[in-house]
Amino acid sequence: MALAVSILLLVLLTNVLGWVGHAVLLDAAYAFYARLFLSTLVKEQNQLKSSIFETKHEMAQTSAQDEFAKWAKLRRRHDKAISDLEKLNARLSASKSGFSTRFNSLVWIATTGAQFFLVWWYRREPVFYLPPGWFGPFTWFLSLPSAPSGSISGAVWQMACQRVVGMGERLVKDLMEPIPEQAEAVPKADSKAKTS
Repeated sequence: MALAVSILLLVLLTNVLGWVGHAVLLDAAYAFYARLFLSTLVKEQNQLKSSIFETKHEMAQTSAQDEFAKWAKLRRRHDKAISDLEKLNARLSASKSGFSTRFNSLVWIATTGAQFFLVWWYRREPVFYLPPGWFGPFTWFLSLPSAPSGSISGAVWQMACQRVVGMGERLVKDLMEPIPEQAEAVPKADSKAKTS
């Protein structure tokens, strides 16, 4: 029975992750990762952004013709900050790309890979036995690939769980979908009757 529950929970986990959305999970995990391991880079990025904003504001208040030396100095500081910000953004982008690859691998291993492994590892073990004669000659199909005859194999149980969870998803989506308001049928007056 533990095998049946394990397979069901893995199928459920895989589908819940699919419902939430991979991009949402990736963004949330990366935000947590960045807060823990990239906090200095993020802090430096925020400082550079505020410095650029302040320098841009000072440049807007300084006349390029009347105070050219001050304006040129501000312009050089602004250009350097922009260059530093672009380099920092490139480092953060590379970090996110590497994190994305590792995260995708981890999610695949934890969901799909674990399902494959569990079904393969217990391929000869029955999830449970059926009462004799329930499905007649089709009992061999339910024990594929190599479980004892008259039993439900892990692969068949996984397919059944995926089917039931998918049907449950559609049911919940249908129940959560708003019911379109039906317009009241207003009988149209016969235009010929009014004109004659």
